[in-house]
Amino acid sequence: MRILLVYPNMAGMNMLPPALGLFTSILKSAGHEVALFDTTNYPDLDNGFDSDKSKAEHLNARPFDDSLLRQHDRHSPAPQDFAQKVASWKPGLIAISATEDMYPIALRLLCALPKDRPRVVLGGVFATFAPELALRLSQGLIDHVLIGEGEDSLPEFCRRLEKGQDPAGTPGLWSLNPKISSPLPRPVNTETLPLPDYGLFEESRFLRPMQGKLWRMLPVETIRGCPYTCAYCNSPAQTEAYRQAGHRFFRMRSADKVRAELRHLAGAYGADSFYFWADSFLAYNDRDFAAFCDMYSEFKLPFWIQTRPETVIEERFRRLKEIGLLRVSFGIEHGNEAFREKHLARRVSNRTIVERLAILNRLGIPFSTNNILGFPHETRQLAFDTIELNRQVLADGYNAYSYTPFHGTPLRAQAEALGFIKPDSLASCITKPTILDMPQFSRDAIEGLRRCFVLYVKMPKERWSRIAQAEKLTPEGDRAWQELRDECREKYMGFDLPPAISEVPKK
Repeated sequence: MRILLVYPNMAGMNMLPPALGLFTSILKSAGHEVALFDTTNYPDLDNGFDSDKSKAEHLNARPFDDSLLRQHDRHSPAPQDFAQKVASWKPGLIAISATEDMYPIALRLLCALPKDRPRVVLGGVFATFAPELALRLSQGLIDHVLIGEGEDSLPEFCRRLEKGQDPAGTPGLWSLNPKISSPLPRPVNTETLPLPDYGLFEESRFLRPMQGKLWRMLPVETIRGCPYTCAYCNSPAQTEAYRQAGHRFFRMRSADKVRAELRHLAGAYGADSFYFWADSFLAYNDRDFAAFCDMYSEFKLPFWIQTRPETVIEERFRRLKEIGLLRVSFGIEHGNEAFREKHLARRVSNRTIVERLAILNRLGIPFSTNNILGFPHETRQLAFDTIELNRQVLADGYNAYSYTPFHGTPLRAQAEALGFIKPDSLASCITKPTILDMPQFSRDAIEGLRRCFVLYVKMPKERWSRIAQAEKLTPEGDRAWQELRDECREKYMGFDLPPAISEVPKK
């Protein structure tokens, strides 16, 4: 059977998706023909919005030359090209992997198809936590949803279709007509998964901006699931859903499996760096951490990880630097300890955050902090606690995102109960304005503070009154922001590796 994989995405938003690399490999090995329609290279799809460029504009990241990234750009309408692809290639199935914020792009593509279109199935985290909503909002454009992990269920679904069998027996299958709501499939055995096949992606998709340059950076999954229970994340909900079904969702891949994939990606795709795909890379125990480091030491290629400040142990990061650690992303999210514990389920002190991150300064390892503005219950005054905490940290980059109420997260349910969002509303991209409507912290106030976040963190406090003017989303505020942004970039950013220091910053 011919299967067209569809990846709805915005320019500069996401790197290569590991799931599609796996699905391509799995479906090909089952004898299917596979093609891909990826919207990342359609810069006009969202009025020219580019997530990476937006971060550079807001001083969250270094500016970079994107000419190579743009070499495969298409300026024709994506829905039109999609319809032509379907008409010419004639797939028997369209399989879409979409996050909640990219789901509307999928619908725009499907709207361009004639009524006698192929069957359509949707998978991903949004489909898993809001399957009925995903089907209902599509107004018949999506026939089925596969909840949970799809590495086993998607090929089983395809096998049934190809043999003319009723697909209703597929684990995790949902549909409205006829009404089907199957339970979660069993978690896949990550040790038996094949090597990913990224050969359907354009060359430009292998490139990723990092620290002001483009890297041929490919993702490698090391851990699936997360041991933490953050209220703004849907990993805890996945863990709980599988636990109720009698399964364990958290899985670590062995060093041998990771080694095999690294060799494959370096050889087949010329990777010059890697991003280790894990919610919290340092969830490793000591034995598995040592095994990973011993394994990776043979590659001598830079790599990037994300983890939590409280997982920083100096001996571990010395070892990671020895084997090629390029950069680390740390989730701080909020600067008020009481708020962080009560509403975000993050139990760590500010002192611990500051002290642990100073270890990376001493070691000369660049890192960035991730922060969220506009949580339910938050006020502008509370948001300044996040700014103050970041002022105590010598990071190489400071990210500020608007709170995104994804389905399947505890905070989403709270936001609905408080009347800040409607139950059927869809979360937007994290680098765009929030969809929450809160009386104590308006959408414009959140967006104004978000664009000025780095200004407040990096510039002296005597400039804060002028920065406050730049928060206003008016022509005058825009001019103030552009003026201050240029001043901050020239005088206070540097965008160089922070020098090694011998002291922990004082509170």
